Amino acid sequence: MSEKTVNNMMSRNGEMMEATRALIVEAIQDKKGKGITIMDMSSIESAPAHEFIICEGRNPQQVAAIADNVREELLEKSGIKPYNYDGYRNSTWIVIDYGSTLVHVFIPEERDMYNLEELWSDATVAEIPDLD
Repeated sequence: MSEKTVNNMMSRNGEMMEATRALIVEAIQDKKGKGITIMDMSSIESAPAHEFIICEGRNPQQVAAIADNVREELLEKSGIKPYNYDGYRNSTWIVIDYGSTLVHVFIPEERDMYNLEELWSDATVAEIPDLD
């Protein structure tokens, strides 16, 4: 494979990640998710994914609604299914695994307790302003 082919593939992959990220953020905002944080972890060797997208809902019902909307919107608009998801039993922290991206939806108390932003403080962090 030529260097040009590899560069083109990497460029397309980056564009796909950006489009997926935008769909995830939009799906979170559609259900009034707050505190959206995007953590770029691509430079951290031991990281479980290239990026985390973290947000919160006011209560377990909203957390489940946000997670459902993320899954539904990505499937409907991009044909992307998660590799796995977990946390619906209590809906205080739901994680959705899209391979290179992990989406974490918390209730505020769980987010404060696990504090992923601090745990992975070597990551580059971008905060998305709340819509209201």
